[in-house]
Amino acid sequence: MITVRNLNKTFKTLRAVSDVSFDVPERQVLGLLGPNGAGKTTTMRMLTTFIQPTSGDISVAGYDIKQNPDEIRYNIGYLPETPPLYPELTVEEYLSFTARLRKIASTEVKSKVDAVLEMCALGDFRRTACGVLSKGYKQRVGLAQAIIHTPKVIILDEPTSGLDPMQIIEIRKLIKGLGANHTVVLSSHILQEVAEVCSRVLIMTNGKIVADKTIDESVSGKELEKHFIEAVGGVGNA
Repeated sequence: MITVRNLNKTFKTLRAVSDVSFDVPERQVLGLLGPNGAGKTTTMRMLTTFIQPTSGDISVAGYDIKQNPDEIRYNIGYLPETPPLYPELTVEEYLSFTARLRKIASTEVKSKVDAVLEMCALGDFRRTACGVLSKGYKQRVGLAQAIIHTPKVIILDEPTSGLDPMQIIEIRKLIKGLGANHTVVLSSHILQEVAEVCSRVLIMTNGKIVADKTIDESVSGKELEKHFIEAVGGVGNA
């Protein structure tokens, strides 16, 4: 579903991503794990076509980032660390607006909005202004806009950042459920989150992938911590 080959990104004198290559099959929940500054967000922004690589190749759902960026955007749902909400719009108005931006037929907008409201447990807040929602519910609205067009790939940047413990549990459960029908890539610097939500993890540091691990029932948070320390420990991070 996603193929990345020899990906590089340089900002002036800073090489944020260095020779990164990986594949993500259909319906896998992949975690990008690493300390702050490891290159996770830059990699995700390139996957979403938000920024262009300095060099390297990306394909998503069979489309090439250089030749078919619009098709890639259509096949991706993206939630940045701060959800892109309009505070004056109600949740329903915002999701309807998002549906139209995604070129969903006007006859289908209401049913699509209703479906994601239910999926993200937002039904009681459909007429609430986005600006007065708690951070946890803003994240839910952000997830709803990311999946309203039923994309093949969902990309989530630090989706539980700043949430309280109960909100974190709820968002993680929702993300894990999305993996049944979508390919999901999420970034995190929280070991426990990756262990609970993902089926595979790429560990990054200094813009490079330093480990690629499969996660199953036998891999606990402690086991992942061991892998992380082995891969990153003692290495400085920009």
